[in-house]
Amino acid sequence: MALKSSVTGLSRFQFHPQRFFTMSPRLSTLASELFTKEQNRQREKVGRIEKIEIRYLGTPQDTTLIMNRNLSTPYDCARHIGEKYCRMSALALLDNNTPWDMRRPLEDSCTLQLLNFTSAEPHLANKAFWRTCSFLLGAILQKSFKPEAGLLLHSFPKPNIKTGSFVHDIALAKSGWKPTVQELRALSIEMIKLAQQDLPIERLDVSLELAQEMFSDNPLKLEQIPSISGQHNGSITVYRVGEHLDISKGPMISSTGLLGKCTIGAVHAVPKIEADKHALYRVQGVALPVGLHLNHFAYGVLEDRAKKLNPAKLPNEPYEETLAEQVA
Repeated sequence: MALKSSVTGLSRFQFHPQRFFTMSPRLSTLASELFTKEQNRQREKVGRIEKIEIRYLGTPQDTTLIMNRNLSTPYDCARHIGEKYCRMSALALLDNNTPWDMRRPLEDSCTLQLLNFTSAEPHLANKAFWRTCSFLLGAILQKSFKPEAGLLLHSFPKPNIKTGSFVHDIALAKSGWKPTVQELRALSIEMIKLAQQDLPIERLDVSLELAQEMFSDNPLKLEQIPSISGQHNGSITVYRVGEHLDISKGPMISSTGLLGKCTIGAVHAVPKIEADKHALYRVQGVALPVGLHLNHFAYGVLEDRAKKLNPAKLPNEPYEETLAEQVA
């Protein structure tokens, strides 16, 4: 097995060293530093501060807030409304039709609603939650594998709650990975640890060139970036949690603290095609938002369902034709 000893002491087989394909802690830190530098550059570029009018609609009462264009976020608005709204709001909705990250700067005057998982219409928050679970799964997989495993994060498909599982597709240096129940449980524990840190989830739009620098250690990402940039006017949307970065269209929930119960339930080997240079796997899980509880039997039904192969587009299917499905 390729997981680090800090996650599990079991070893099912040995990988040959393939460090070229592995994101080292140094490179991970460098990518995060590039994110911070660009984030600061974009804030400084704002220049003269312009005011915008944000009409908040919701409890405890509708109100109008005067905020800063391209600097203030829905999270900042929530601070004015009440601490619990900062803590429990998963997503913002602008002008009743545009989902918006809680920590993404507001660009113009608008109406604002704060969405959570108990809203009358929770589907937008639920999709953002599912997408975020895939993103966080990538973070703990990146952390948990030994360097000799040659782990490369590939991508994750757009969220579809009806499938019963969130997904992250990965590549390893060798085929034959069949995790034990204990190893899957260890990955689940890592997800919970990440949730307990209550880390902010940040979004940043970057240029093609900067994205290539951020993901210079991952040839799979480098292959994907030009196509993504071409469909988004030369821009790439990158998310960060801790020092982990990945590409996603978003939106995502505001913090890891909104993740409740979580199970990484299955790993499926992706059938190899001639063009594949690595062994590909689909890692699947199921989770509940914090504060949402199910009895043991009902949650067990969800766990069993999450073990079945998720039918989303596989990572080795034609990338150009399935870009929308492969970059969630």
